[in-house]
Amino acid sequence: MEGYRLSMQGITKIYGNIAAIEGVNFSVEKGEVHALIGENGAGKSTLLNILSGVRDANAGEIRVDGELVHMKNPLSARQAGIAMIHQELQHVPELSVAQNMFLGRPLTKYKGVFVDKKAQYERAKVILKRLDPSINPDEPIKNLKVAQQQIVEIARALLDEAKIIAMDEPTSSLTPTEFDRLAELISDLKAMKVSVIYVSHKMNEIFKVCDRATIMRDGKQVGVVNIKDETEETIVAKMIGRKLEKVTHHSFMTEKEILKVENLGRDKAVLPANFTVQAGEVLGIAGLVGSGRTELLKLIAGIDSKTSGSVSVDGAQIHHLNVTSAIKAGIGLVPEDRKKEGIIKERSVAVNMALPSMKNFTRTGLIQKSKLDKVALSVMSDLNLRPLNIEKHIGTLSGGNQQKVIIGRWVAADAKVFLFDEPTRGIDIGAKSEIYNLIEKLAQEGKAIVVVSSEMPEIIRISDRVLVMREGKIAAELKGDDINEENIAQYAINDVVNKNKFCN
Repeated sequence: MEGYRLSMQGITKIYGNIAAIEGVNFSVEKGEVHALIGENGAGKSTLLNILSGVRDANAGEIRVDGELVHMKNPLSARQAGIAMIHQELQHVPELSVAQNMFLGRPLTKYKGVFVDKKAQYERAKVILKRLDPSINPDEPIKNLKVAQQQIVEIARALLDEAKIIAMDEPTSSLTPTEFDRLAELISDLKAMKVSVIYVSHKMNEIFKVCDRATIMRDGKQVGVVNIKDETEETIVAKMIGRKLEKVTHHSFMTEKEILKVENLGRDKAVLPANFTVQAGEVLGIAGLVGSGRTELLKLIAGIDSKTSGSVSVDGAQIHHLNVTSAIKAGIGLVPEDRKKEGIIKERSVAVNMALPSMKNFTRTGLIQKSKLDKVALSVMSDLNLRPLNIEKHIGTLSGGNQQKVIIGRWVAADAKVFLFDEPTRGIDIGAKSEIYNLIEKLAQEGKAIVVVSSEMPEIIRISDRVLVMREGKIAAELKGDDINEENIAQYAINDVVNKNKFCN
């Protein structure tokens, strides 16, 4: 289509007898930030894989600046001016920033025999100066913060004079401050007439940085909207095909103490922490990345060794706190990184669900498959796993369904304490609502629940009480109307003198 930087028309991709995407039209203007949104499985990744030359389309055409292009492989996409910045950044940790920027396309000297490191350094320095002059091209990339590594990926795209940069969940590991910096960079790219395709499940980001959005559902494009004319509710309704019910917080907190943490700490990573969690209570833990939130959960779950303090469940202190004793006491952790710490992706839903309670399904060292299948079907049906196939490898499921299986494993193990670390990271908005409902259901059943989240609306939505952490310590305790973004941000960032206003 004339006038568009990118035009994808009638794009179809079929696997076997199933159309992953069908007849999709997707166009981006010059200097536009265009959101590509939809639930997991809507076809976003397939469309981007075709655009970046990773997959071939069965039908349709792609034009860049009006010219027909054929994406045979990633190199042809790069030559057409298209760059992808993946959720999991693509770099070699031991190499320098400049070396990573020129991976696969080094500058050479002496008839191409030797890499011209000096030329690479100077070229990298020129590009980085436009984005972040503080980044040293000679610095090993592993020493940079995630946000800086992302800037290097953008710089790498600009080396090729990319016309279109696609960003896939670019803020999954960023703090709010780092997102603000990314938003500034995106604004700079717009000014340079670079087109940005932005994929994210975070609606607040889309409303801040994007001009238009293409909405996908079930492999089809169902709408193109101007962001300024929409609300989160109208976009979500288009995305999931129904109006998402507005949910309010319901408290099921009782006076019965389930979890007690006393002076629990680990050197400087977590300073001695004291708190309790009641039956039916959802305790939120907020704070910046690196404030000690995840480390605190790992101490309670026995994954990391404590240097002080104790953990008790139902009034009984856990002696020799480790993973085994924590599980035996009824503590279950839903980890931050599902893929690395939460699942065995080549094994079935049933096996993944049974991991902490496998002894209940074995006799003389052999798995009693019929018993395991019966429990797995019952638990996963209650948690609304779709499709309900317990034989399916968990690695093939969406993030939301994988999370349901991990929650299910602690239901099957009859855990009393559920520790959730970033429970909806990388999960689409429809599945997020289901996870919130599951947390509420567990609270209603009298479980003690602790939730760590970087998303303040999430913490506010689900918590009865909130602890705010800063530099390894609990800086404040918030209740009732005091649970709001202003207070959480204040205590997460600043060393407030009168913190006792909110602390017991």
